[in-house]
Amino acid sequence: MSDKRFPSPFEVEGPEGVDGWEELYPYSVVFSEDLREYEDNRFWFWDSMHWGYAMTPWDSTFLELAIASLSQFNSRHYRIPPADGIDFRVLYGYPYFSPVTIDDGARIESRVPDFVERAGHYFMNWDQLYDNWLGKIKATIDEINAIDFSPLPEMEDLAVITDGIGTGSGQRLQADYHRFKDLALQVWQYHFEFLNLGYAAYLDFFGFCKQAFPSIPDLGIAKMVAGVEVDLFRPNEELKIIAHKVIDAGLARLFDDPKNVSAIQAGLAGTEIEAYWNEVSDPWFNFSSGTGFYHYEKTWIDYPEIPYAFIRDYITKIEAGEDITRPIEAITAERDRVVSEYSELLETDEDRQAFQEKLGLARVVFPYVENHNFYIEHWTMSLIWRKLKELGDTLVKEGVCREIDDVFYFRRDEIDEVLFDIYSAWAVNAPNRGSKYWPPKIARRREIVARLRGWNPPKALGEPPEIVTEPFTIMLWGITSESVAGWLGSDDDDSAVSGMAASPGIAEGPARLVFSPDDIGDILDGEILVAPITAPSWAPVFPKIRACVTDIGGMMSHAAIVCREYGIPAVTGTGFGTSQIKNGQLIRVDGSTGTITILD
Repeated sequence: MSDKRFPSPFEVEGPEGVDGWEELYPYSVVFSEDLREYEDNRFWFWDSMHWGYAMTPWDSTFLELAIASLSQFNSRHYRIPPADGIDFRVLYGYPYFSPVTIDDGARIESRVPDFVERAGHYFMNWDQLYDNWLGKIKATIDEINAIDFSPLPEMEDLAVITDGIGTGSGQRLQADYHRFKDLALQVWQYHFEFLNLGYAAYLDFFGFCKQAFPSIPDLGIAKMVAGVEVDLFRPNEELKIIAHKVIDAGLARLFDDPKNVSAIQAGLAGTEIEAYWNEVSDPWFNFSSGTGFYHYEKTWIDYPEIPYAFIRDYITKIEAGEDITRPIEAITAERDRVVSEYSELLETDEDRQAFQEKLGLARVVFPYVENHNFYIEHWTMSLIWRKLKELGDTLVKEGVCREIDDVFYFRRDEIDEVLFDIYSAWAVNAPNRGSKYWPPKIARRREIVARLRGWNPPKALGEPPEIVTEPFTIMLWGITSESVAGWLGSDDDDSAVSGMAASPGIAEGPARLVFSPDDIGDILDGEILVAPITAPSWAPVFPKIRACVTDIGGMMSHAAIVCREYGIPAVTGTGFGTSQIKNGQLIRVDGSTGTITILD
């Protein structure tokens, strides 16, 4: 590691015209002089994988809920030996993470018995506990659905009197908001109940392989757990089924213009296809076009022109005689070949047994690494955003907001005050203060966020680590000692593009740069997708592309996993791929070595 360092979070200059941006976020998550000695001497990286754009105040809530929950399960629940969790801050609206590793060998060793006992209980009872987890998630979704953010009535219903209820709609509105916040935290707690263990099991297998086979590439280990069937693939598989049904019914031409939603829906009315769509769309089309962390991301169920376009693409391929099924047989054959090859290298029956046991556990728990994404980031979060828009509608009717989406420019604690203001004014039939106080503040916050979104955040801050050992940072985000060094030296050679060998194979084709979900419809057959990161709902374009390149992401990032499952070469964690590769350039992607060659 060189003697270079990343900029200090206290010296980074943000965009012009954003004075007061700090008040958009809780005091505890912005860099502060109070903790300068601690914050200035740590390594912080921008999590552009999940939060690639400046956050509005309410959107940033899920940064806090997610990362605090992640860390809690590491440090307080399972006592994962080498890592407590991830500290986080917000700088000019963007999240920065700092892995909290444990370097003290004695402390690591002291946590092992607790981890073995606690994680072991989950591993031994995985199927039962996972079924219970699904029940908890669905029950939470039902509770969120039941939240009532409707406006306060002119007069309470007579039943409130005759049933002796003793409380009114003002109390209900506030209580439901408090319950809503509690449920949002609850669902993110559930998110990490299994995810951390899914990574832990894979990392245990990973560590065994690295010790038993010192020269094995990371990609070789990942191949051994490929060929999984996960619920996250279900939305895309449903589109394929619908495409076949449409062709069989002689209705393929309906989808020639997927943006003509009303014509398609009229053409499908009363058909088996409409009935099937209604059967599967909830929950499977509660699928965000992005990461699920932003209120403005479109979901398939609310914007059917998105899945209609994917159905059109599948219809085109089917009519051309192409196979649109996932190449599961080839993937599992390669998986079994690699497992057999390495198993034969082990010298003792004990080693072979340990290898098979650790591999078996990794395969059992690995599907959760992808499944949680659908149930939390997509299904539950799409519902959460809808509920907040219902609240925004009530705030508009009360005059506190001008537009429904203004609700996302409040911090979550501020809405407590807003709702009491509305309630107390309603109680005495007087004007509320918020209708005068908040609109100009929200207008200013909108201006600030717009300016923040036009800013280019630094990849990292602070003191670079001598070595990156925190396993989640490496596996999920693809941040290694080598990649950090590459970020520091990125000005030295703008032509060198490399990253993690995430999915094997070599492919050549023109680059298609995609920075927004709205642009994925522009991808043409035979192109190579180059993006900061991909989203699960982009899966329908994977049959069109020859390879995938991302700026951020490790061996266990969604892009890496999906590319392996679709048999597409991929290089992740390039750092600056989207700035070094130009749209339309002919490039060669080697997913086995992690290199990209610009051929133009």
